[in-house]
Amino acid sequence: MYLHSGCQIAVSPDTKYFAVDWLGVEVARATLGIIGMGSIGYKVAQRARAFDMRILYHNRNRRQKEEEEAVGAHYCEKMEDLLQQSDFVMLVVNLTPETRKLIGKKELGLMKPTATLINISRGAVIDQDALVEALQNKVIRAAALDVTHPEPLLRDHPLLKLNNVIITPHIGTATVQAIRVMAEEAIANMLAVLNGQPIPSEVFPR
Repeated sequence: MYLHSGCQIAVSPDTKYFAVDWLGVEVARATLGIIGMGSIGYKVAQRARAFDMRILYHNRNRRQKEEEEAVGAHYCEKMEDLLQQSDFVMLVVNLTPETRKLIGKKELGLMKPTATLINISRGAVIDQDALVEALQNKVIRAAALDVTHPEPLLRDHPLLKLNNVIITPHIGTATVQAIRVMAEEAIANMLAVLNGQPIPSEVFPR
């Protein structure tokens, strides 16, 4: 949240000095809770370890012990335990009937009042009305959303008026390199189908 506000202060024509008490929150040694430890969630854990973060995760299936040890991740069988302990909660799940509104009023209430919720999965994974209420009432400190429901949000949506949320336009993979890799993967899948070969990236494996 300080990045967005700090940028506005830095470029504002009314700024005459920078406040000395403009303080953010350290990620180093903080606890990151990852909900959804698939391939993307695991890559997040690899990067978080470089910041010396304590990593918790909740997933349908527990990772192999060697994989956990490689990133220093600890498994939480109950999502509630992860929510209660984490300083940052990151959502990295697929949108399914089971994950729709996975995070609602109850789950937000379990989080620390100093915690930040990060969503890089799909907007509908969060009950956005409950999130607005939690942010307004300081139930949690902040939210960072790369996805919303719908996209874009209606211009009068209350999330757009809050100063403790950052919203980006679904740009988590928006780099030249990432789009090229995605296009190459799509082509490889199409060629495999046309040639009667196994699909490399089958969405619903048989």
